[in-house]
Amino acid sequence: MDSIMCDRYQKSEHLLQRALKTIPLGTQTFSKSKTQYPFGVSPYFIERAQGSHAWDVDGNEYIDFINSLAAVTLGYNDPDVTKAVQAQLQQGTIFSLPHPIELLVAEKIVEVVPCAEMVRFGKNGSDATSGAIRVARAYTRRDRVAVCGYHGWHDWYIGSTARDLGIPAATKALTHKFLYNDIESLHQLFQEYPGEIAAVILEPMNVFFPKDDFLGKVKELTHQNGSLLVFDETITGFRYAIGGSQEYFGITPDLATFGKGLANGYPVSALTGKAEIMRVVEDIFFSFTFGGETLSLSAALATINKLEREPVIQTMTARGEAILTDVQALIDRYDIGHIFSLSGHPTWSFLLIKDIAPYSQWQIKTLFLQEMFARGILTLGTHNLSYGHAETDVHSLLAVYEEVLPLIGALVDNKELESYLRCQLLEPLFKVR
Repeated sequence: MDSIMCDRYQKSEHLLQRALKTIPLGTQTFSKSKTQYPFGVSPYFIERAQGSHAWDVDGNEYIDFINSLAAVTLGYNDPDVTKAVQAQLQQGTIFSLPHPIELLVAEKIVEVVPCAEMVRFGKNGSDATSGAIRVARAYTRRDRVAVCGYHGWHDWYIGSTARDLGIPAATKALTHKFLYNDIESLHQLFQEYPGEIAAVILEPMNVFFPKDDFLGKVKELTHQNGSLLVFDETITGFRYAIGGSQEYFGITPDLATFGKGLANGYPVSALTGKAEIMRVVEDIFFSFTFGGETLSLSAALATINKLEREPVIQTMTARGEAILTDVQALIDRYDIGHIFSLSGHPTWSFLLIKDIAPYSQWQIKTLFLQEMFARGILTLGTHNLSYGHAETDVHSLLAVYEEVLPLIGALVDNKELESYLRCQLLEPLFKVR
């Protein structure tokens, strides 16, 4: 079996070794790197994808439940998006003056997003969140920021995490964390830094649903203290509802940021919010040579139009609900709730793994990934649904879970996990959530 597994990923492993000579971590994205995938049982390079399926460089086919870290909502190579991009390609990708597509996409976002009155574009979610913080600081004339969730790689946020190497101490001192579903933790920050917090930025939801009107209380407390409320909708936007989680939960922030789901995998992000606040962008510096790049904006317009035209979110939600219901039944049937649990929204849900002595969650996750990849499921422990996922894909996932989860349960309970591993163990990592 070892030789079979080695042959299965031979090209991937060769390309990884080659890439490591010229690219730190071998890739451009931390969550796509060797830190996340156990060596010896993992693919490292994908060659092509269509709909809900992807093929690695060794020719192995997978049903993809990562979906490029939730950036793909319609499915890979969606025909409507591809058609729009091909048409725009004939006109050009970037010019010496703006192209009208900038206006069309901005108007569309204002039409569908509750807080949106004006819009500026970036390329990554980090561009938009960093822009939001700069706007909030300029608007309020304050420096400190309260954060909850993951908000990108820029200094102002990443300095508050374990990946803070290279961030000046003075910058780190201005960012303060509070806990999701714990309004008192935010209240304490306002008490500790009265009149100093420019913005409260949070993912409206990631792993857990808000409880006891948490989002409403955050908005009220934020405004009572003269700060701006920023929703980071990089993932929740265009996934929970067309207007994002602010539409889904009925809480409208001052500013919001969008990214991954905006253009079905094309690189564009958006900072949007109330006009009075957004006009500050004219006075700060938030400017990108490729901010108006037309292919991604054409993809964004085609994506939003399809979200309005077809039951995209309803379909993703239905598929996700089936997964959550049936996997929970499986966990209950095999009595493995001490190892696995489920959380999240149906379109972006999580299979959580717990520490069970003598094993850490990382050891158990290593075995989980080994067995899932071998059975043709591409996952990191989340179910990032797309419109491309068919009912047959859900059935295939559940059939694999039916094999893998009770197997892991037995190996953990019998303390035999090591005997089944054919790879290097994952190490405890920087976690974004």
